Amino acid sequence: MSADVINKAFLATEEDFLALVRKQWLNNPHMASVGSCCLVGIVCSGMLYIANAGDSRVVLGRLDNTYKEVKAVPLSSEHNASVESVREELRSLHPDDPQIVVLKHTVWRVKGIIQISRSIGDAYLKSAEFNRDPLLPKFRVPEPFDKPILSAEPETLVQKLDPEDQFLIFASDGLWEHLSSQEAVDIVNTCPRNGIARKLVKAALREASKKREMRYSDLKKIDRGVRRHFHDDITVIVLFLDFHLISQSYWQGPLVSIRGGVGASGHSIC
Repeated sequence: MSADVINKAFLATEEDFLALVRKQWLNNPHMASVGSCCLVGIVCSGMLYIANAGDSRVVLGRLDNTYKEVKAVPLSSEHNASVESVREELRSLHPDDPQIVVLKHTVWRVKGIIQISRSIGDAYLKSAEFNRDPLLPKFRVPEPFDKPILSAEPETLVQKLDPEDQFLIFASDGLWEHLSSQEAVDIVNTCPRNGIARKLVKAALREASKKREMRYSDLKKIDRGVRRHFHDDITVIVLFLDFHLISQSYWQGPLVSIRGGVGASGHSIC
């Protein structure tokens, strides 16, 4: 296990998806506009590996022995054009394109279209071969380009896990729009483990309803398609850490893998 192995897995996933888009281009060109953020966490031999492409976030809940509090430690950075360092990175990668980031309706967007700068998919912003008919005009970039506008390469972090590390919260930006990292950590730390991811989703939806000056019960009644005007989709996974187990140099039990994906309700919880 290494950061390089994870990086290769991201790029292989990207290549396979683009191959699928290419195969279905004539019959289903809409696939060229489909993309996803990707956030991965791996615990192996006492080490934590984090890889992120997009604007999801992983936060570590770590016990501060001095103050006897569990503090939030963000372990990833969001690849979103609203972040100044991301805009600077895009401008340095595309020095000849003055329109690489555009402020549109008070929101910074890559090419005036999308907020994220890294993703899996979004083929129409990765290769000029998909920036043409029969793709719908609203997805097309007016100017020709000869290198990918978005990247599928993740930003990786590798660190040793400590006894003070209590849990990890993996979540899409829909959660972080309404809860701070510390607020999410406080909820996980003070509530029963069973159903804790669902509790985080519920807390975010309550905050979303407050901002809209409506009742939480009324927000829940709104149809899924219309709900996107009130809040983004929310995917949450909470992973509790057992230092005794994860510090072992080998693991005799079964390998465990958890995947977050959006269900019928528009949210995913694990």
